[in-house]
Order: sequence, then structure tokens, then C-alpha cells
Amino acid sequence: MSDTTDTGPMRAADGTPLKKSLARALRRQKLRALALVAPLLIFVLVTFIAPIADMLFRSVENQIVAETLPNTVEVLKGWDASTGEAPGEDVFAALAVDFQTAAELKIHTKLGSRLNYENPGISSLFRKTGRGADDIGDAFMDRFTDLDPAWKDSETWAALMGSDDWLAKIADWSDEDGKAPRFSLRDSAADALPATARTYLTFARDVEANGRRGVAETKPWPVFFNALAEDLGKASPEALAAVDGPSAGLLQAAAQAVPGFEPFPYKETFLDIDKDWGDVGNWTTIQSYSGQYTPGYFLNAVDLEKTPDGIQQRPEQQQIYLKLFWRTIWMSMLITFCCLLLGYPVAWILANLRASTANVLMILVLLPFWTSLLVRTSAWKVMLQQQGVINDILVWLGLVDDANRLVMINNQFGTIVAMTHILLPFMILPLYSVMKTIPPSYLRAAKSLGATNWTAFWRVYFPQSVPGIGAGAILCFILAIGYYITPELVGGTQGVFISNRIAFHISSSLNWGLAAALGSILLGAVLLLYYVYDKIVGIDNVKLG
Repeated sequence: MSDTTDTGPMRAADGTPLKKSLARALRRQKLRALALVAPLLIFVLVTFIAPIADMLFRSVENQIVAETLPNTVEVLKGWDASTGEAPGEDVFAALAVDFQTAAELKIHTKLGSRLNYENPGISSLFRKTGRGADDIGDAFMDRFTDLDPAWKDSETWAALMGSDDWLAKIADWSDEDGKAPRFSLRDSAADALPATARTYLTFARDVEANGRRGVAETKPWPVFFNALAEDLGKASPEALAAVDGPSAGLLQAAAQAVPGFEPFPYKETFLDIDKDWGDVGNWTTIQSYSGQYTPGYFLNAVDLEKTPDGIQQRPEQQQIYLKLFWRTIWMSMLITFCCLLLGYPVAWILANLRASTANVLMILVLLPFWTSLLVRTSAWKVMLQQQGVINDILVWLGLVDDANRLVMINNQFGTIVAMTHILLPFMILPLYSVMKTIPPSYLRAAKSLGATNWTAFWRVYFPQSVPGIGAGAILCFILAIGYYITPELVGGTQGVFISNRIAFHISSSLNWGLAAALGSILLGAVLLLYYVYDKIVGIDNVKLG
């Protein structure tokens, strides 16, 4: 008899190889599971991961300097701060073009605010200069309009800088057609006149973004004439000859006349606006923070600063952040310990009482959750002040002299008391849920074998409650280290946390970069402490019941 046994792969009922059919079914299950968790995953990514990533980026991002002063940053690379003298005329010439453009866009004050974080006082310099920078462009505009009045017309600049394709579209466009055609540069003009092209493109994008009249109908900025004079003074005859378009002849005539212009005193003009432009420290700040990314925020967050001589400590009177970090960590640990000290016996009582009695007492533990955090904190402010309830009772009992009432508010004591009260339920609940699972027979068995009450507790009961201690400690510490409302209200100058400074920089000083750096360091410290806790206690031992 011949052997007809099938030695091929096993197949499903539809004839598909069994291995392939199982893989397909498993893939469907995974996709179904992913679809179920996708909403939660998206929620976590949007509300948790993305904000943290944005915070980390903001802590090193520094593009505003290079974007606002592109020409100045490039020329300033050749300046040596160690000479002790302000930069030369070429740097001030580049600054004139950049500053006028920034003033037209009204972003020079934002740059001043950014640099003011590193060099206090520089923001007023930028504000004052913004009011006088246009005079430089006006001086060059007078020179060009003296050559030919056509230079004052917006159509002249549009014909010089706009591409032939854009000019053709503009000629056929009307208001009824909707949005005006997007501006595009003439390549030959961009090659021969780089500073002018960059400035005009910024102008065009600003006009288009703000919904004003068309680019060809909007009055030209005075800075165009300044940039054009600088470009014509540096451009090669071949590059200028290559510029085509309706305004090419006008440009060639101006190129012949510009060498005869009287040199403009850029440095003297800026010094007349504000003598602080001669301060080497201001230029050092611009040079030091001209990169796209900077460690400056993180340096400030640990009381350091970036100087021409390297990284140095800030003056003693400006060193506040490291002190706040240490205060935040040790006070959070102390508050956690106080919560454990007060919460452990409460949780033990709740776990060992009759269910009906324990439920009534549990309502008292949960009651603070039904009261506003602001109300609870304000209540402590009333109780702890020198004319408050506690001091009045102590004076009435004769324990404290009326002239020497205790100072319990606007200091670390007030912060510890108020935050311990607020966080106490977060310690009691994990302890209670774990203690409830410990059989009372264990203690009775230990005592029947001759153990004292203390030995039975320490050797039998306490080790089984450690998971609850771990859960409550982590919960209280993480919450405490990020609190800022309670320390702000009852802590004064001695009891505030680093989170109060983070909130200040986000809402008041608007120094989001420094706030992000402080937040990143705080996040790193928490993760480090979490790692140490895992090595010592073991995160697997943490249980909520």
C-alpha cells in the first residue's frame, strides 16, 4: 500500500496554514485591545507627555535672539569681549537694520525682556532704542528720495523685490478675487541684496499675516533704505547687473550714487540714543545668548551664570534657587513624616474598630476632601496668627504672655502645620486599606507565644503595614513637593517652596524658560528620590490594599 500521509503544514478549516491563521487572529486581538486603550493613551499623551516635552524644550530654547537680530549675531561672532571695548561700526550697522525691523514688528521689547533675565536693566535699553531707531532709516530714506522721488513709492519696492510671476498675479488680482497672491522674492534681487531681501520678505509676511492692504500698496518701512544702502555698498557689479525687473534701472542709478553718500555714524547714533550701547556687558550678554539653544536657564536655576570667563556663581544676594530646592525637599520629607506620625495610629484605630464605628470615623477623615483647599488654608491663617484662636487660648490659659504671643504664621512652622493637615488623609487611607487586610489573629498568636505588646507590634504587625507606609509616603511627598497655594498663603518668605517661584515666573515675570528649567530639575529630583526609594524599600512592596 502506498504512503498517502500529508506531511505539509497544518491548516485551518478554510485551508489557510494554521500558523498564519493564528497570527492573523492574534493581530486582530491586539488591534482590538489597542482600539480600547487608544482614548486613554491619547489623553495621557496630550495632557501629560506633551506638556512635559514642551517644558523640557522651553528650558533650553533660545531662538528669539538669533531670529530678531540675525545680522547682528552673525557679525558679532568676530568681536572679542576681552578687549574691554564695545564692538565696531560694522556691528552697529547690522544692529541698525535688525533693530528697525524688530521695532516695526514690535518684537524688540520681547527680546529685551528675554535678555533682561540674564542682564537686569537691558530691557529698558531696548525699549528706549525702539523709539529712536526709525530715525536711522529716515535719514537714508531722505538720501534715496533726493536721488529719485520714486523710491518713496511702495510700487517701486514691490517691482524691485517681487518676482515676475508674483507681479503678474498681482496685476490680474482684484479685491473680489479674495486673498491676495502670496509674495515671492525675485531671485536676482535676493542674491545681490541679501539684507534688503530678508527685510522686505519679513515686511511682506507681516502685511499678509495682518490682513492689511496688499504688499504693493503698503507704505515701505524706513529700514528698507538703510538695508539697501548697506547692500549696495557691499554688492559686486556683476550681481547688481544681474538684477532685472521694472525697477532695475532705478537700482543701477542708486548703486552709482551710494558710494558718494557720507558715511553714516551708526555707533555714535546708538550712543546718542542711549549711552548703555557702549557698555561691554550688554554686548557680552547678546553674544553669549545668541545661540539657538542655551544652558542659561538651567544655570540660573542652580544659581550660576554664563560669563565670558566661563560659568560662575551668581552674587550671594542673588543665590535663592538652591536654597529653595533644599527647603522644598526637606520640608516635604518632614511633612510626610508628620503625616505618618499622626496618621498611623488613626489608621490602626479605624482598622480595628467595629465596621459601623469605623465608617463614622472614616467620614471625619474624608470630610476635608469636601472642603475647598483655599478655605482650609485660610482657616489655618486665622488660627495661627498672633491675634488668632490658638494664641488667644494660650494667653487665656496663662501659658503665653499677651505681649509675647507666638509667631506661628508666615514661616516654616505655619507651612508644616497647614500642609500636614491637608495631606493627612492621603496617608491615612493607604494605611487603613493595608491594615484592614492584616488578620488580628497574628497579634494574638504572637502574644500567646510570649511576645510583649511592643514585640508583637514591631515584629509581626508593623512589617505587614510597610506597604501602606510606602504608598502613603510616596503620595504625601509627591503632593507636598509640588504645593504652592498653601506655602504662599501661610509660609511668608521663610516657608515658600520652589513651586512658588515656578508659579511666579509663569504668571508674573513671564520667564517661562526659567520656570521650565526649575520644573525640569524638580521633576528630576523626584525621579531620583523615587529611584532611591525603589532600591531601599522596593516599589513592588507598595500597596493600596
